[in-house]
Amino acid sequence: MNTFSLELSIQVLKNIKIIMNKKKIIIGLFLLCILNGCAQSTALLGPAYTLVSTGNVYQAGFSYGSSKAVKKMTGKTATENIKSLVGNENIVSEKKEKKKKEFIVLVKNNIAKASRVLNLANQ
Repeated sequence: MNTFSLELSIQVLKNIKIIMNKKKIIIGLFLLCILNGCAQSTALLGPAYTLVSTGNVYQAGFSYGSSKAVKKMTGKTATENIKSLVGNENIVSEKKEKKKKEFIVLVKNNIAKASRVLNLANQ
């Protein structure tokens, strides 16, 4: 084999690798969009992804075990816990706004009463 054909075959292999990587990304994005509703209820999805991406069985096992421990202790998954925390913050801010408005109305009423008393005293 001459050097030209060797370089050409190396270039072809690099192009095939690039095309395969692009196909993997496109297929992954497609599956992510299609299976989006399924992902939340799948218990092994997180640890399986960890195992595939890192290749570390111990880390995947720890991820699965900690998820199960949180579910056993709280009765909710990690996603449900985060949703409840975010929901509570919205409720707390709504209560603060309501109290703020009540305080403003109370102060205005007291100012009005005080000004009436002063007007009566000045007459």
